[in-house]
Amino acid sequence: MKKTVERAELLKDMIQEAIEDGATTVEDVHQHIAGLPFDALEKLGLFEEQAGNLKEKQRKTIGLVYDTIRKVNQEVGSLISEQFAALEDARTASRNMDDKNDQDD
Repeated sequence: MKKTVERAELLKDMIQEAIEDGATTVEDVHQHIAGLPFDALEKLGLFEEQAGNLKEKQRKTIGLVYDTIRKVNQEVGSLISEQFAALEDARTASRNMDDKNDQDD
């Protein structure tokens, strides 16, 4: 049982890391693509100051979305880890109660 929980915890960590890395990669692509229209406006000399300000606001907004995805991933991982720990604690308590019952017999 202990090995099963350890393997599940390792799998959880691997999935959590993949989500973290994937979110960061997708964010980088999203930021690049979303910035292209503003870059074009700046190069054309149209709305230079406004384009820069809007681009920065958009960059921050996109960043907040992906930060939220990473935070949710982290919180879910922590919750699952807590459940694994509770499972181990229950298993240990059960084993201790069984040992106590065997000694009483």
